[in-house]
Amino acid sequence: MEFAFTEEQLMIRDSAERFLAQASDSQAVRAGMARDDGYDPELWRRIGQELYWPALMVPEQHGGMGLGFVELALLLEQCGRFLLGSPLFATSCLATPALLLASNPTPQAEWLPAIAAGQTSATLAFSSDGGLAADSVQVTARVEGHEQVLNGRYALVADGAQADLLIVAARSPHSHGEDGISLFALPACTPGITRRALPTLDQTRRLADVELRDVRLGDAHLLCPPGQGWPLLRAVLDIAAIGLAAEQTGGAQQSLDLTLAYIGERKQFKRTIASFQAIKHRCADLMLQVECARSAAWYAACIAQQRLDPAGDPSLAAELPLAAATAQIHASEAFFHCAAESIQLHGGVGFTWEYDPHLYFKRARASEQWLGTPAWHAERLAAQLMGEHA
Repeated sequence: MEFAFTEEQLMIRDSAERFLAQASDSQAVRAGMARDDGYDPELWRRIGQELYWPALMVPEQHGGMGLGFVELALLLEQCGRFLLGSPLFATSCLATPALLLASNPTPQAEWLPAIAAGQTSATLAFSSDGGLAADSVQVTARVEGHEQVLNGRYALVADGAQADLLIVAARSPHSHGEDGISLFALPACTPGITRRALPTLDQTRRLADVELRDVRLGDAHLLCPPGQGWPLLRAVLDIAAIGLAAEQTGGAQQSLDLTLAYIGERKQFKRTIASFQAIKHRCADLMLQVECARSAAWYAACIAQQRLDPAGDPSLAAELPLAAATAQIHASEAFFHCAAESIQLHGGVGFTWEYDPHLYFKRARASEQWLGTPAWHAERLAAQLMGEHA
């Protein structure tokens, strides 16, 4: 597998870095945090309609750029570095993969062009209790004639209060485990849907509860045959975990960069504290963690691309669960450690509002809980390696 970036990929990364350094600096991030929706709508418009980032993975026949997940991961790493507040992650890592892997062409033709044009934000709602196992899907889909009637509640939906498109998971009554789960794509304005924004530790990524009451959907809303949605949902969650790992790697790198800049200026005993051997050792440990996380995230991104590509290598695509778990373990631990050490090495000002380390610490803490903790992924990885059912 070739890991060297192409010239075009490096251009995508560098242009994203230049744009976000200005558009998502500390002042812009804090302004977005103060808004009810959590992000600047004008910035999202520029991302969607001038930079075409949501169109990156959308096939050309649907108006997209037809690129892969590696290119998206390059963007996500820079988004993590600059704490971008926008619906990009939910739209590109949760909703778009679900549509791309769907077997029903109707929702693809309806929604992918709008996503590619930057006119529609989207998200995935699947869990009723914040879990990632199949049993966490507790919304029911009852068949009535030619329609399915959905009832239940989803917890901790990323950008759930702002998204235009909802992709939801529901199970047939009396089904259990991985059986009977279906996936639907529907407008967020569908009658019977109630959305409630939640207070969050990380104010740069907003979560919401979404409740469905007698929401009626037809076969055109299904992404795959009824009751056969779990393999698709599991793959989408793994792909999203890999995207989150790329984002976390960028956050870890920026936490380290902030620390290095501060200790290179802060003086104690008439010398910069960066010159002390103990400080050097701590920073070297942080750099090692960041590089390990980056290696795991990029390998996992290549595996995700194989899974999303209809012509991808099936043997590599089968490694998706292992790659996602490995990337999440390394990236979550690296980001949290770098953010925590950044606060410590900033000394007395590290936890104050005026400095940025606390923003990265909150993002790190929230991210490691969202799509599975490192311990959860480690248990899942161990079960897979030992041939047990995860």
